[in-house]
Amino acid sequence: MFNALNGMGGGGQVNGDVSAKANTALYACFAVFGVIAGAIHNMLGSKLLMLIGSLTYVLYAGSYLSYNHTGSSGFSIAAGAILGIGAALLWTAQGAIMMSYPTEDRKGRFISTFWVIFNLGGVIGGIIPLIANFHSTARSVNDGTYIAFIVIMAAASAIPLLMVSPRAMVRDDGTQVVMEKSRGVKEEVMGMLKAFTDWRMLCLLPMFLASNWFYSYQFDGYNAPLFTVRTRGLNNVFYWGAQMAGALGICYYLDSPRFKRSTKAVCSLLAMAVAFCVVWGGGLAQQLQYTAETAKQDIDFTDSSRAAGPIVLYTFYGLLDAILQSWCYWIMGALTNEPSVLARYAGLYKGVQSAGGAISWAIASGKVSLLTQLIINWGLLVVAVVPAYFVARQVEDTSSDKPQQPAADLVQMSDKNFQPPSV
Repeated sequence: MFNALNGMGGGGQVNGDVSAKANTALYACFAVFGVIAGAIHNMLGSKLLMLIGSLTYVLYAGSYLSYNHTGSSGFSIAAGAILGIGAALLWTAQGAIMMSYPTEDRKGRFISTFWVIFNLGGVIGGIIPLIANFHSTARSVNDGTYIAFIVIMAAASAIPLLMVSPRAMVRDDGTQVVMEKSRGVKEEVMGMLKAFTDWRMLCLLPMFLASNWFYSYQFDGYNAPLFTVRTRGLNNVFYWGAQMAGALGICYYLDSPRFKRSTKAVCSLLAMAVAFCVVWGGGLAQQLQYTAETAKQDIDFTDSSRAAGPIVLYTFYGLLDAILQSWCYWIMGALTNEPSVLARYAGLYKGVQSAGGAISWAIASGKVSLLTQLIINWGLLVVAVVPAYFVARQVEDTSSDKPQQPAADLVQMSDKNFQPPSV
């Protein structure tokens, strides 16, 4: 729902500055807490982090409903900062689970399954403003749109309470998911330092930084200034739908047994680099036709001669986003199987990613030209491929962690009558 809300451009508001400032605060807090969220996860566990994190999304959506009536930006900016903390907790727990639960040959499948469910929310969220504002000529969404988002977010926040404990999970190969309890703050600090100074993580930092940088441009610099409100909603259906297809496609390849993992890592990265140039090259051709000052928010899907090309381009932006982020998760999951280490990797990934988001939203709120924003995005993505290439070449056919203990042995040690469900 958050994706759909932001995908409308300006959070669905006429004044995009409020959304830009709220998102700057969001990603700045996300960057700080993302770095330490792995340690918090290892001490408090996944369920609690997901519960707390989910509730902060409700507050964020509510702040835009409040802005519709008060016109005060303070609440939205504060809600953005609080969401930054909550999102760091939620996404770190999610990443740790997604990368550590599956066997090595199914990590791509777990990533794509998550990404499909995740972006199904974006598709549904895109339909909401499309229907709610179908006959509206206003340039911002109505109260009903925000209320729908709030209700769905609030209901979903209770789902973490139903989660099965990770220690009750058994993989298909008979090994158990072992979430070792942290022995204290000192151990987590040392673990973070070790993870963050790993040369492979350092080489991936530019890719992490670039992986959310483009949202400010795509949402507020492309979707919002060019299209009518209802068409923005339709665009998001295509944008997030394309993400589902992109994740399924790349993860199917990454799980293929026909090729070595290092081959798959390198080939998929190089294919992404080519795709970056093709799609963002098309974006440049489109961007040269308008500026922030000349855009009229008048492209409607009923005018196919004008809308077809821009909508297709926006769809491909979504496709590339899913491919890029799925690759990042898969490459981290290919480096280790240890849940505690993967939690730190996930926190680092989301922290650095959010730092890029904070900078990009700050650039957008600073009125930097849209053409400059596009060039920055394109350049970052291409440059990030170079150091990531060296990591891709080092991926081994199996991670070098210590062998995992069969679940049967662990169950016998703890409770002979305990029969955990399989994943």
